[in-house]
Amino acid sequence: MLQVPFIRENKDAVVARLAIRNLDAKPLIEEVLVLDEKRRSIQAELDGVLAESNKISKDIGALYKSGKADEANALKTKTGELKEQSKTLGDLLNETADALTQLLYKIPNVPNEKVPAGNSDADNVETFREGDFPILHENAKPHWELVKDYNIIDFELGNKITGAGFPVYIGKGARLQRALIAYFLDKNTKAGYTEYQLPHLINEASGIGTGQLPDKEGQMYHVTEDNLYLIPTAEVPGTNLFRDTLLNESDLPITITGYTPCFRREAGSYGAHVRGLNRLHQFDKVEIIRVEHPENSYKALDGMVAHIQGILKELELPYRILTLCGGDVTFASALTYDFEVFSTAQEKWLEVSSVSNFETFQANRLKLRFKNSDGKNELAHTLNGSSLALPRILASILENYQTPEGIKVPKVLVPYCGFEMIN
Repeated sequence: MLQVPFIRENKDAVVARLAIRNLDAKPLIEEVLVLDEKRRSIQAELDGVLAESNKISKDIGALYKSGKADEANALKTKTGELKEQSKTLGDLLNETADALTQLLYKIPNVPNEKVPAGNSDADNVETFREGDFPILHENAKPHWELVKDYNIIDFELGNKITGAGFPVYIGKGARLQRALIAYFLDKNTKAGYTEYQLPHLINEASGIGTGQLPDKEGQMYHVTEDNLYLIPTAEVPGTNLFRDTLLNESDLPITITGYTPCFRREAGSYGAHVRGLNRLHQFDKVEIIRVEHPENSYKALDGMVAHIQGILKELELPYRILTLCGGDVTFASALTYDFEVFSTAQEKWLEVSSVSNFETFQANRLKLRFKNSDGKNELAHTLNGSSLALPRILASILENYQTPEGIKVPKVLVPYCGFEMIN
């Protein structure tokens, strides 16, 4: 959530930067400033009433001590009127502040200067590419056919149990999935991230804190009776560990990693681009999360990018890095880099990770602050990244490592899964 003082002091710049998202934010920003002015005016009036009430209360006490009971009793009538007035103003202040907050919830984060203009993912900018595309044998197949041949993932069985987008992993498919999770967690903990096991359901306040609510409410599975939501990513419970928290500057940076299943209700379209593991309603992901000093957050973002590059190099998968354009960057992000792995069998790039800096946007919602060197409370910066999302990584491994004899396992994963080939 944007800070009102920031909007007030940078009104034109905020409108200009939000235009990069293809959003005409001027009406919203104007409404924010009107509501904020109203809120401040009510607050000033309320402060005046409370100050007058306090002064009169002291005067009443002094009059009683002086034996002037009649004058004191006369003033009591005035304090009753002021009390009623303060209650009316307090209610109006709360109503106005709530309206302001609800309006701020509708405004996305201001994109960083590095975010290019653009309307959709077609306008994202490739900034780096590494790795050679494997040369596959003549009868190479996409993963949704390979998994049937080797009986390692059953989409139809998952559809029977739950519905489309809920696959069942079997035998070596399940072991390879588990190997990837363990490998990712080991890489992250060796890089200094502390591992957490996190809840798979969150309350409404947690969804609001990281920006999933109210923006993505329709994309999340909702347990209505308990008003809980299935997590779309470990980012949400992980970042909310520090909701309503005042840290010391020496506590920063805070680094977290965690594995969770993820649940996304978003409707899928039909076609090869969403077949098999390409788009699921339930999938596994290992996340990295950072709480950073504002001065260090973009250096930390570069470090997260380098960390994920190292993992993809060890998996020996061809990948590229994209800077997301204004039309594709997420609601809460100031700057996002996407990693895509090339699937030779599908002849397409598959997104496997997003790494984002949210600056103070989440921290403002979360009331996540630290006491700086001047002794003042300051909002921290939050960052997160997939390290990594499993479905498309698994799909890429199955497709890019296939041979006429079977599917090879990347060397780095062999110690984790205990076999070198799926055949």
